Amino acid sequence: MKHPLLACAAACAVWNMAWAPAAAAYPERPIRIVIGFPPGGAIDTIGRLIGPRLAERLGQSVVIENKPGAGGIVALQGIGKAEPDGYTVLMGTMGNLSISPGLVKDFSFDMEKDFAPVTVVASSVMVVYTHPSLPVRSVPELIAYAKANPDKVNFASSGNGGLPHMAGELFNSATGLKLVHVPYSGSAPAVKDVVAGQVQMTIEAPAIGLPFVQSGQLRALATTGRERSPVLPDVPTVAESVPGYEVTNWFGIVAPARTPADRIERLQKEIAVVLKEPEIRKRLDALGVAVVGSTPAQAGRYMAEERARWTKVIKDANITTN
Repeated sequence: MKHPLLACAAACAVWNMAWAPAAAAYPERPIRIVIGFPPGGAIDTIGRLIGPRLAERLGQSVVIENKPGAGGIVALQGIGKAEPDGYTVLMGTMGNLSISPGLVKDFSFDMEKDFAPVTVVASSVMVVYTHPSLPVRSVPELIAYAKANPDKVNFASSGNGGLPHMAGELFNSATGLKLVHVPYSGSAPAVKDVVAGQVQMTIEAPAIGLPFVQSGQLRALATTGRERSPVLPDVPTVAESVPGYEVTNWFGIVAPARTPADRIERLQKEIAVVLKEPEIRKRLDALGVAVVGSTPAQAGRYMAEERARWTKVIKDANITTN
């Protein structure tokens, strides 16, 4: 015969299980995707394209929050200190996720210990854009003109340490030029000043510059991928004139370290589904952006490889943010 106290305990356990609240579903409130650059750039365009569809799938609002500063490092610092609960994540570029750690002195984070990779969303080649007033129509002509006019050709970038800055410095290193770097607080204001003729050129994403090429306000001199871009099949690559030159940007999402793995996996899976939707793919293709949607493990490996690659480039070319 069961002891009365044991029977009572069993009954109480069943009662408590019946009335215990269910495990909290994720997400229960809006999710913030922080972008370390001003509105209008390629990363902002991509974030705002996938955000609404991601919100529909998650059943909660997805808020895109721009926090520009220091080439995306201000936003990175904020995420590093955020609550690791899956409600605040960062969408960054190769610049602030893989270049800055090897470029910025006294970088205050360990990217592998302080952040948890979620996914690499997409990737994109870049385009060398010039203002029509610059009398060049090809990379060889640009090189010849810059050599004949030392220190008189400027290139705009989204900020010190960002990928447009590194793409320009890598071009300098590969060609022996001294194009003068002019940093801005984001891609949109940088391109705006090139369109206005305040700066002669920039190396930027197709998404932000192609409308100005179509209107005749900018020239697309070359693309930076290994092969020609499907979006600009008639535009040569830089590598066709400067062998070995290759720059491919990518856009990834990271969360604070110690964010629960199941929440990271949920975010990644829903983002991957959104990226496969025909309308989303069509719009990204039109922007010259290739869909990725990698798993957290794949993203982590790729980001680490990119950090190692760019740290070596920075060291070998003696690139600084000055």
